[in-house]
Amino acid sequence: MTSSPSTPHTPNFRELLSSSARFWEPRRILYNLILLAVCLVWLVASWPHFRPALHLDTLVPMTVLALFANLCYSAAYLVDVPLLTSAARATWLSRRWILWLVGTLFAILLANYWIADEIYPDVH
Repeated sequence: MTSSPSTPHTPNFRELLSSSARFWEPRRILYNLILLAVCLVWLVASWPHFRPALHLDTLVPMTVLALFANLCYSAAYLVDVPLLTSAARATWLSRRWILWLVGTLFAILLANYWIADEIYPDVH
């Protein structure tokens, strides 16, 4: 069914998801690079302390934490897709970068907490 000029096109779920992915997925790279930088700063700033922790046995837990960070990033879709169908769509399209910024700042805070409180004290 085609929409007439008087009735606006209502995007289906696939179109909404595609629109959402076009915004979020390129920013996922920056998000991951920022979290990697946080980890590298911790590593360099406290190099002698973390040196014993760098071995193949820690690769699996670090990979799981990276996957968890990306799973949390994907939570943005739970906010974005419904707002793309709402009456606030035009406003949301111009301001969804705020959700990216707040989410990234929260991830930085969480990463710092996790390293400082959960990982750093256990490294001997």
